[in-house]
Amino acid sequence: MKKKTNTARLTPGAIILRLILAWLIVTFVLFPNINIIIDVLHEDGRFSTEAFTKLLRSRRAVKSMVNSLVLGMALVVTVNVVGTLAVLFTEYWDLKGSRILKLSYMTSLVYGGVVLATGYKFVYGSKGIITKLLLLIMPEMNPSWFSGFGAVLFVMTFACTSNHIIFLTNAIRAMDYHVIEAAQNLGASDSKILFKVVLPSLKPTLFALTIMTFLTGICALSAPLMIGGSKFQTINPMIVSFAQAPGSRDLAAVLALFLGLMTIVLLYFMNRVERKGNYISISKTKEKMHKQKLRNPTANIIAHILAYGMFIIYMLPICFVVLFSFCDALSIKTSTLRLSSFTLKNYIALFTKQDAFRPYLVSIVYSVAAAVIAGLICVVAARLVLKSKRKIDSFFEYGLLIPWLLPTTFIALGLMFTYDSPRFLVGNKVLIGSIWIMLIAYVVVKLPFSFRMIRAAFFGVEDSLEEAARTMGAKPVYTLFKVILPVILPTVMSVAALNFNALLSDYDLSVFLYSPKYQPLGVIIKAASDEGVNENAQAMALVYSVVLMILCGLALYLTQGGGTQAIRKKLKRKS
Repeated sequence: MKKKTNTARLTPGAIILRLILAWLIVTFVLFPNINIIIDVLHEDGRFSTEAFTKLLRSRRAVKSMVNSLVLGMALVVTVNVVGTLAVLFTEYWDLKGSRILKLSYMTSLVYGGVVLATGYKFVYGSKGIITKLLLLIMPEMNPSWFSGFGAVLFVMTFACTSNHIIFLTNAIRAMDYHVIEAAQNLGASDSKILFKVVLPSLKPTLFALTIMTFLTGICALSAPLMIGGSKFQTINPMIVSFAQAPGSRDLAAVLALFLGLMTIVLLYFMNRVERKGNYISISKTKEKMHKQKLRNPTANIIAHILAYGMFIIYMLPICFVVLFSFCDALSIKTSTLRLSSFTLKNYIALFTKQDAFRPYLVSIVYSVAAAVIAGLICVVAARLVLKSKRKIDSFFEYGLLIPWLLPTTFIALGLMFTYDSPRFLVGNKVLIGSIWIMLIAYVVVKLPFSFRMIRAAFFGVEDSLEEAARTMGAKPVYTLFKVILPVILPTVMSVAALNFNALLSDYDLSVFLYSPKYQPLGVIIKAASDEGVNENAQAMALVYSVVLMILCGLALYLTQGGGTQAIRKKLKRKS
């Protein structure tokens, strides 16, 4: 008996749609990334490894690779310890004030990248308020103490716990309380239950988080660039530095290629191990997780001290950034808090002066446009991949997931090398590109995440809805946008909100491709953190950071809070 296959003839519209998607993937995903590899391996029309030889002869480049590996390995230890403790303090142990603690630990979800690095530099830098207080106690202390490897490790440790807050929290909540209860009945101590029962059950999640943390460390840009100083620079800051000089662009490309290969190998290894993991509970009567009281008084005191010590570290930069955003330029420059210096002038300037609001408008337009375009492409592609039985349609799935395998700087350089020619320098500024190149880069880097989330949402759509629409004579396009899209709209909106959140303060892509006439927020905020910058620029950077946190918080509410549920309820009422 022959196996049934989908032999339905493609309509002209379906063919055109597939051709458009294929063109987008080939032109802006495949070709730029292949082109940068060709550019590295060819010189004067022939195969050459001169770029690799030149890289190995560069002490700065080799040192940056070593620093990236060291930072990645160190973060694996520190982030796993701090992130796991943060989740245990708020989800596993019953500590006083756990709700307040959780809010502080969740700030890493709305406060990251160049904005976070700026906040830590503002607090702990040579002119920071903490440094000023320390100098009163230790006048001979070096004002520039907060730089180098230790400072970068400190900042990134508390910046990179966001994945633990999301994924490890879900893993602990999904645990079977019967297992812990059984261990308690057998007389096991709190520490034995933690290390022999709880943590082993979290191994699959912890392993995935370990790989993600290591990748974050080797691909770091903002913290090493802004806080590492000349003492400690990693691969991505070196890529930015080499890309600024025409004679060393090939080194930037080789470093980006090295970073891309390392990322692909690690992700492949992670996927292999994850497939072997067992995520299914064997219990037939699973009990909801309950918070545990620390029975040892000493352990209880130590846990509270550590929990609130972390609370202070998380909250200090945010609190001071918010407070000083309401201060005049002189108070910001001198890191002095006075009641008389408080003013709304900075916030008024943001919404009344065109030059002040322009970076916000630029970033908002870029982020909204990229989020909408990426979402629309992925809705159409996910529909084709899941509903069509043609093997050729799997090309769209793999094509859209390619950016997930590559670091941001590799994608940026690929687009720049391919479509930003001839390349220009503006004074000592980084290489620039046209407006459309940066928009395309924003869309490309958000395709894998958007596709994976939207594809998952399609699995929740009942087949009966589509069959009913087809029975009534509805065309596929009408069915997609009028029947299916309203069902998955909350997920699509959540994905768009998360993408908007991530792109609003982007620096990693913007630093390569931005146009001087339309500078985005990430570039402006980073420039305001440089030494000797105008005080008014510093003041506006703080205001930008506060408003960014508010916008990111709203996006987080839509994606993780009650916003999604509210949208679903409204859609059900309308239907």
